[in-house]
Amino acid sequence: MEEKKIDANTIIGFVLIFGILLFMLWQNQPSDEEIEAEKAKQELVDKKAKQDAPVEKDLTSPATVNFQDSTAVANYKSTIGAFGFTKASDEITVLENNLVYMKISNKGGQIVEARLKKFKTYDSIPVYLIKDGNASFGINFSTSDNRVLDTKDLFFEPSLSDNGGNKVLSMKAKVSENQYLEYRYEMKPDEYLVDFSIKSQGLSNVINSSKPIDLDWKLKAIRHSKSIQYSNRYSELTYNYEDGKIDKLSDTSDKDEETEEDVRWLSYRQHFFSSILVTKKPFETAKLTSENLVKEESHTQKFMKIYESQMPLKIEGGELSYNMNWYYGPTDQKVLSQYKEIGLDDSIPFGWGIFGLINRYLFTPLFSFLSGFAPAGIAIIIMTILVRLAMSPVTYKSYLSQAKMKVLKPEIAEINEKYKDNQMKRQQETMKLNNKAGVSPLSGCVPALIQLPIFYSLFMFFPTSFALRQKSFLWADDLSSYDTIAQLPFTIPFYGDHVSLFPILASIAIFFYMMMTTGQNMTQQPGMPNMKFIMYLSPLMMLFFFNTYASGLSLYYFVSNLITIFIMLAIKNFILDDAKVHAQIQENKKKPKKENKFQRKMREMMEQAEAQKKAGK
Repeated sequence: MEEKKIDANTIIGFVLIFGILLFMLWQNQPSDEEIEAEKAKQELVDKKAKQDAPVEKDLTSPATVNFQDSTAVANYKSTIGAFGFTKASDEITVLENNLVYMKISNKGGQIVEARLKKFKTYDSIPVYLIKDGNASFGINFSTSDNRVLDTKDLFFEPSLSDNGGNKVLSMKAKVSENQYLEYRYEMKPDEYLVDFSIKSQGLSNVINSSKPIDLDWKLKAIRHSKSIQYSNRYSELTYNYEDGKIDKLSDTSDKDEETEEDVRWLSYRQHFFSSILVTKKPFETAKLTSENLVKEESHTQKFMKIYESQMPLKIEGGELSYNMNWYYGPTDQKVLSQYKEIGLDDSIPFGWGIFGLINRYLFTPLFSFLSGFAPAGIAIIIMTILVRLAMSPVTYKSYLSQAKMKVLKPEIAEINEKYKDNQMKRQQETMKLNNKAGVSPLSGCVPALIQLPIFYSLFMFFPTSFALRQKSFLWADDLSSYDTIAQLPFTIPFYGDHVSLFPILASIAIFFYMMMTTGQNMTQQPGMPNMKFIMYLSPLMMLFFFNTYASGLSLYYFVSNLITIFIMLAIKNFILDDAKVHAQIQENKKKPKKENKFQRKMREMMEQAEAQKKAGK
């Protein structure tokens, strides 16, 4: 009879969850007038975004020079003083290999376009990390004749050559043929990492070394994914400082600032892609800033964050000399681990502490291995099966604890009825019963705590695993983003404007799992939260929470809970016998039980409280 009751509750709960969902969808369904108003509102937002685009376009807005106007050219050369020796021409030099396409401008000698050849955005546009003035790189310094210059405003003369198969671009801002400030780029075949150096020659009497010389690097992170809010959540400024420490600025604050010492590299992450500056001679200090541009979900907003780093440069022997690297490429462990000597794989957000270790050394290589011979969706399912089998002893312990509590349920109900007016006595007698029977109510919590590191590690793995990016499975186009089976003409708060199926399936599986665990031994204690309400609410909360998360994560939880249900059914029907559990508990009651220190202390505290209560009466 008990089994029929559970089945009925299961069906009722299932219907209740989706009844609530359908009710909320119906309640939030807009009228035709509201839909038209929403469209008009969105058109205004899009129009405003387009109006704002020219303002957003260029971070630096350096003064342009009209080379057809001799007076303008003369005025420019007069402004920059000795550096007017450089031939001024507004031209572009291209550096490219099989992986990266770069444009370097004579104006500022800086990269003005960086495109990754092997990747596309969610809407099939090439992936750009630098485009349309979203980045700037320059050195601000003073001259001996009291001018304050910025290399972003200077023209450089390019010279392209070959060095053993590597393409070398030298950009020189000249004072004379033998006096110059040089940016040197060296691109190797089939590498994302580009050698970069800043060197001056013969400028000891031109650059005023008694005044600050600052390097300033800014970048506006471009959105490449379907959901700008979701992508923005995993876009952040990460840095290596003080001999190997790794830290990051907040990915959620409107604006976060930090000043660090001995900085070795800076990573401006744009979710699955990164722009990284590495220096072989650490920056003594760096002022780092990350400004969040995303306020709400948008289908048109282009930029997510503004990153900026300001680093003072040090003159040695009267000259500047810094050997560096640029990395423009995927935030992919396979690629970044090639540069272990400079630790670029530490820029990947594996998670903190033990969670990051599990993610880095277990799940990432495991998934990489499985996806080497199976499609990404199948690899997730296989990985889920392996994880659940590895955790099956924990599941067994959890179910054994639940079985013991189920056997004791009638006796606990009897105690609750007998001492219904005396909460302290009720707790004391319940503790005595559990102690005699060899049952610990907390033993069911321990397995859940053991699984927490696995849960959190996977929570970080799926949204940040590059191996999942744009990998399809069943109806999901991209396992690193949400799946969509229906696009809503309106937005539900905390849910979104689409319906994802994998979170629905995961919520159903979680509900059935909770019915098999919490539902069977559910006893409402006075003053405690309504557990039945929580049991129904939890899957519904997950349905809302995971609707915009990576579909691979929802797929994992769906399969994981299905497997757990099957394992628990196998334990219940073929391994554990309620009669044997009951017999074992009765045997345990007959054995003399010695209290441990914790149990004795708890009993004494309860007895003291009971005595004080009686004395108060």
